[in-house]
Amino acid sequence: MYKKIIVVTETGSDLTPALAEEHGIHLVPMHVSLGDKTLDDGTFPAEDVCKFYEETGEAPHTSGSTPEDFMKAFDDIHAAHPDAHILYLAYSAVTTCSYHSAQLAAEGRDYVTSVDTKHVSVGLGVVVMTVADWVKEHPDASVEEAAEFAKQVAENCKMCFIPKNLDYLRAGGRVSNVVALTGNLLNLHPCIEILDGKLMAKKKYRGKFEKVIPKLLEEYAEANALSKEELTLIDTPYFEASLKALAEQSAKDLGFQSIRWLRTGCVITCHGGPGAFGIGGCNKSELSLPFS
Repeated sequence: MYKKIIVVTETGSDLTPALAEEHGIHLVPMHVSLGDKTLDDGTFPAEDVCKFYEETGEAPHTSGSTPEDFMKAFDDIHAAHPDAHILYLAYSAVTTCSYHSAQLAAEGRDYVTSVDTKHVSVGLGVVVMTVADWVKEHPDASVEEAAEFAKQVAENCKMCFIPKNLDYLRAGGRVSNVVALTGNLLNLHPCIEILDGKLMAKKKYRGKFEKVIPKLLEEYAEANALSKEELTLIDTPYFEASLKALAEQSAKDLGFQSIRWLRTGCVITCHGGPGAFGIGGCNKSELSLPFS
């Protein structure tokens, strides 16, 4: 019987290596293609994504972890911890091939359990850190209990972000030239939420970020009943320091006790671009699990 649970996720969770080590999380690389050059996510700064767009007008392409990536990760972990069970918390399966790749890699490896979190980026990071900490606090929990806890956390954690402009969404083919041009002219910022694993543009905010950010924080926190114990704020390359201070003070004014900043990595920066802002949090009142 496996005695230890080791949590695994993709680098698309936007957890830094230091943060992953702190929470006992193993990261598997996703990939970013800058023209004809493909690199492992997390091995270069997200600012390089912005530089590539500025020089070419093209948004870099992203791709999920391969079966070989997961085979190496699973085998390395099993060799170092033969008595451990791996709990893989996946980047949303509808957005990338990673989950399918992990299923292929897990064949013949009975020490791997997989959960599709239906989250991406920092939203995934929040889920994974919450579960990894819970596993540490409950060393006697079974992998089935940990997987059930992960599913409930994933269901009750929420994330959204608003791009500074629509240029990267246009370059990536996610909005038309006309929509992007009109949105930029009118200073429109769609609120992109993670709903059932998909990136969905919901409400649009109009105006400067100085006006939009406090309003988004108040409305999103209230609509999703986010726990006031902790809130994760999301910044991106070239996000202005003054806006960061404004967002943090706005969150404090709303009663959030602990505020943590996480910066997007290369994968989500390819979609949202520089200067974007986001929110991640959980409704912990809905959790009802063993040991919770």
